[in-house]
Amino acid sequence: MTKPKVEKQQRIIEISKECIKTGATVRELGEKYSVSKSTVHKYLTEYLPEISGKLAKEVRKVMDKNKAERHIRGGEATRARYLNQ
Repeated sequence: MTKPKVEKQQRIIEISKECIKTGATVRELGEKYSVSKSTVHKYLTEYLPEISGKLAKEVRKVMDKNKAERHIRGGEATRARYLNQ
């Protein structure tokens, strides 16, 4: 393996562990690691299963939970915006 590939794999593992530890959304992880949410999503759904299937399953649980809750977060954001006006 080349050095850049190893560094990319380490970054993907680091992001996935943070996702599991904090339950963060892909948008929050993207902000923290200075990459787009699309990049985080691609890392966690396409590249991570090739690196670690076990870790990928745990991340998938967190991502599914976040997806199920996103309508609630959106509603809260709208509510807060209108309360502040």
